[in-house]
This record gives sequence, structure tokens and C-alpha cells, in this order.
Amino acid sequence: MIWLIGNRGMLGSDVEKLLEQRALPFITSDIDVDITDPAALRAFAGGRQIEWIINCSAYTAVDAAEDERDKAFLINADGVMNIARLAEEKGAALIHVSTDYVFDGEKPGAYREDDATNPIGAYGESKLAGEQRIAAVMNRFFIIRTAWLYGRTGKNFLLTMIRLFGERDEVRVVADQWGSPTYTGDLAAAIVKLVDDRSTRYGIYHYTNEGKTTWHEFATEICAQARKQGLVDRDVRVVPITTAEYPTRARRPKNSYLSKEKIIRELGVRCRDWREALADCIGNLRK
Repeated sequence: MIWLIGNRGMLGSDVEKLLEQRALPFITSDIDVDITDPAALRAFAGGRQIEWIINCSAYTAVDAAEDERDKAFLINADGVMNIARLAEEKGAALIHVSTDYVFDGEKPGAYREDDATNPIGAYGESKLAGEQRIAAVMNRFFIIRTAWLYGRTGKNFLLTMIRLFGERDEVRVVADQWGSPTYTGDLAAAIVKLVDDRSTRYGIYHYTNEGKTTWHEFATEICAQARKQGLVDRDVRVVPITTAEYPTRARRPKNSYLSKEKIIRELGVRCRDWREALADCIGNLRK
């Protein structure tokens, strides 16, 4: 039995679809089961024989976390520790989704799993704390760090850009932050593959779509693909700006590019080009 936590979110909803397609036995929970309450988690798990727990739940409001630090840590650290402890009690393997924000973004090249962490904001600090608490209470875990997530639902860069392209003649987008866009459908497939394979190659892994780009280039490609699919029917100027011209409450890593060598080598996971994944996602928006 698989327990998917956070099934109503952008990533969790895609994981749930794949579990259904593969006819795998699973149960789901979201805000109806409070991960910050160990008793609630145990009550939901009950006497079920759970072999895998997939945790897609998280506090993800990067800017708000600067003012809601306690809330971010309650969910991303304490809540995650509760899930890890329950997984250990049940003898289940845990798949947990983390973030590029555990790094400071100052490295010139791709971040590897064994690079030193150094988060520069409350959100990244809370996610790193969650990773550390998992490792402190169990051994059978997969921590998958990802970056620049987007999908067909929820609040994300892709849907925001498509909306803005329909409203404005000009959209200004940061061009000096680097990383790899990640389609939730592809990350979901990588997660479910671990279950399908019954993998025991536990540890920390990085997963994004392949290729290195900027937010500006990503937005430009979204505009081109959306026009091709008929989701945008007007000319829009996508103007490059600097991070300094778009101040935010929380600092963003300048470099969020993650190496996928380990997950490809150890787990046989495919990381397709981000443009190919984007085209698929935008095509699916019309369905």
C-alpha cells in the first residue's frame, strides 16, 4: 500500500493520476490529515500495511516564509519529521520532495547532491531542516530536490505567464537567475518509477528537466509555445530585467542548476529537455 500525502497539490495531483494509471494500491490525504499532529497521522494510517509514503505536501510560500518562519518550520520540518517517524514505525520507505533553495546559488556550475548546503532564506532553511530530520530518524528514504516546478494546476510560473500574455503587451522577466524548469508530470513519473522498481537505492537525489536557462528565456519559450497552441493570440514583448529591478521579500538563488547525473546513473530515471516537457504541458492545457 502507498500513502500519498498532499494529493491535491500541483505535484501530488499528477502523482495520483499515475498511481491510478498503474493500478497501484494507494490511499491519499491532504489538509484533511494534519501532518503537524502525530496522532492524526497515526489515526489515518491505522492498521494499514503501508510500504511507501510519498510526501508532496509542503509550505511553499517563499516570500511569506520570511514573515511566517514558525509556520514554515512547523510544516516543512516538524511535520516532515512526524511523517518520517511514522514511516519508520510502519517499516515504510519515504519519498520526500525538497528544493534547490537548500543552496545559496553562488556555485558557478551544477549543484551535486553532496555539495554544501547554505540556504539564504527561511523557506530554504525550513526545507533543509526537513531533510535533516528525515535522516535523523530513518534510513529508508529518498529525498528528491527539484527546482522551478510548474504544471497544469495551482499557482506556478507557466500559468502566470500565460495569463499575463493575455492581459499585457509587455511582460518584464528576470534574466540573471539560472536553473532548469521542471514539469510536475515528469517529476511525478520519476517518483512513481521508484515505487514501480521497488528501489532500495536510498539517499538524496536531484531531479529537474534537462538544460540550463533563465526565467526570461523560459518565459519567451512559454510565449512561443502558447501561441503555437492557440492559448495566446497576440504579440507580447518579453523584456529581460535584472534581479535588482524585481525586488522580492526573500532572496532567490542566482544559480539553481542541479546535476542529474546521480539519479540517471543510480535509478535509471530519464530527464528530458525542458523545452520538450514544456510543449507537452502546454499541449495538455488544451485538453
